Amino acid sequence: MNTNHHQTPGQSRFRRVRRVLPLALTGLAATLLTGCQQVRQSLTIGDLSSGYNREIFWMSVWAIALSIIIFIGVSYALFYTVNKFREDKHDAPPAQFHGNNRLEVILVVVPVIIVVFLSVLTVRSMARLNPNINADTQNINVLARQFWWNFSYPEAAAAAGGVVSNGNEMIMPTRQKVALTITSGDVIHGFWAPNIGGQRAALPAVKKTWQVDIDRAGAYQGNCSQLCGASHANMRYKVVALDQDRYNTFVTAASAYRAPEPAPGSAEARGYTLFMQGKTETGALACAACHRVQGTPAAGAAGPDLSFFGTRRTLGAGMWEAMTAEHWEAADAKVRLHEWIKHSPLVKPGSLMPTYDGSEYRVNGKVQKGGVLTDAEIDDVAAYLRTLQLPEEADYWKGTQIQGAPQGGTQ
Repeated sequence: MNTNHHQTPGQSRFRRVRRVLPLALTGLAATLLTGCQQVRQSLTIGDLSSGYNREIFWMSVWAIALSIIIFIGVSYALFYTVNKFREDKHDAPPAQFHGNNRLEVILVVVPVIIVVFLSVLTVRSMARLNPNINADTQNINVLARQFWWNFSYPEAAAAAGGVVSNGNEMIMPTRQKVALTITSGDVIHGFWAPNIGGQRAALPAVKKTWQVDIDRAGAYQGNCSQLCGASHANMRYKVVALDQDRYNTFVTAASAYRAPEPAPGSAEARGYTLFMQGKTETGALACAACHRVQGTPAAGAAGPDLSFFGTRRTLGAGMWEAMTAEHWEAADAKVRLHEWIKHSPLVKPGSLMPTYDGSEYRVNGKVQKGGVLTDAEIDDVAAYLRTLQLPEEADYWKGTQIQGAPQGGTQ
């Protein structure tokens, strides 16, 4: 006897959808969390190591509990009424209760009490999460631009001039309130590192201050949460939370930091010259026109601060991460850095960094012609960048737990 059943076209399509749907939903979730780009570290929502998240969690517990009570109460009243006054049990028309003052008072007073109660909880949480800034609070200024971040420390004066700052990696202490003053240099961006707090808008020409904190040391993922252009999904950053002693060591070393002087005739020295002066005969612009390197004439503000580039573990605002033991000395990391310097707009759409392979790029809608550096010259610039390192004791990545990474581990 033949037990095979022929499937209709509709049944066949249904089976295919049923097989594909779970995979599609998984892909969608990954896309929403990572911004259409595979990353080594995921966002973590609801981390109770943060005072902000703890406050929101307990306020949410009350709201969810009341929602459940209301749902159960309304459901009980509905099923009770439907069952008691079923048509097959009652032939007479139902009694009217218009003018039942007691019922009307209950229907008004109970929701008002619930709304007032939740309002009080909300106002209390807002007061706790936005307290007055005091002398013990660590201040960090956050600048968002297409498509990168810069973090500066107004209370940490640099011996070489200006203040300590770092591009795309924010260093903060644990178990201490940190006041973030956030602004934007172009369009609206969104500052969001879920482990340390909620989303905050970075607005052009507006500075807003809010507080964050976290009890657990580690490296956390941050993303831009406001659609801001072609590389919105590539506008990431890291938050590295250090215990107080390590944080103090970082601030002290960063304040005293001066970029090392390359040995004469070395690849680093040739890269330093190109970084500071460019190459006028081929139209290659100087990197120093847009970037700052502490302790050198480079004082540009159009790009992220590169003073500690060799210590950093991210490139292109977190597009790539050098998390191996060799860091920027690893072969694949060198390739990434070379490609980034050579043609940044190609590897990161919308990047305003000039090209160094002679190709065209756009700045504010205008087509610009890039200069030319040879591959050897680009490698020289990369070699110089890799020398820009903090002292080993101030390396904030060393021994730091990577929170949210698939394999975990420390650096």
